[in-house]
Amino acid sequence: MRMEMEPQSNMQQKTQRIRGDIVSLADQTLTVHRVSGDTVTIEVPPTVPLSAVRKLSLSDIKPGSFIGTAATTDVQGRLTAQEVVVFPEAARGTGEGHYAWDLGPRSTMTNANVDAIVDSTNGTNVKLSYKGGKKDITVPPNVPIVTFVPADRTDLSKGKKVFVIATGSGPNQFVAQRVVVEKDGVVPPM
Repeated sequence: MRMEMEPQSNMQQKTQRIRGDIVSLADQTLTVHRVSGDTVTIEVPPTVPLSAVRKLSLSDIKPGSFIGTAATTDVQGRLTAQEVVVFPEAARGTGEGHYAWDLGPRSTMTNANVDAIVDSTNGTNVKLSYKGGKKDITVPPNVPIVTFVPADRTDLSKGKKVFVIATGSGPNQFVAQRVVVEKDGVVPPM
C-alpha cells in the first residue's frame, strides 16, 4: 500500500524552542514576547501537554534517575550544567541522547540515565549514560534543578515566563507541541 503525503515547507517541519513572557491567551492563541525581542502567536490546541516546574535540590537526583541537562562546553570539552530537569518516571526516555541546544553559545542538551554522582572541587559530577554514549557533567551549586508538575490553561496568564516547543505554521506563527509555564514563582530554566 502506497501513501501519498502532501509536501510540507521547512518552516512547518522545523521544531522551535520559544522562550519569553506571555502577553495574552485568547481562545487557543497564546501570544508570547520572546527573549529575542519579537512577539509571536502560538496555537495551543486542547490536547497539548501543559506543565510547570517545581524546584528540587541536588539531593533529589539519584543513581537511576532520568534527567535532562543543558550544559556549556569549555575549550577542553568539559560540560558544566546550566540547568537540570529530573523527569518523572513516566517520561523516562524523553529526548534521550546528547545534542546541540540553543540556551547559549556552545550549549548542549543531554537527556540520560544517572549512573553515579560524585562530589568534586567544582561542584558535583554527574555521570550519565544514554543509548550510544556517556557524558560527565559538572553541576555547580547554584544551578536550577526542577521537575515537571501539572499545569492548566489558567496558569497561562499575562506576564508569566514560558517555554514552548512548537512547529512553525507561518511567519511568527507556531503550533505548540508542549508548553511549560512559570508557576508559584518557579521559572522554566530550559
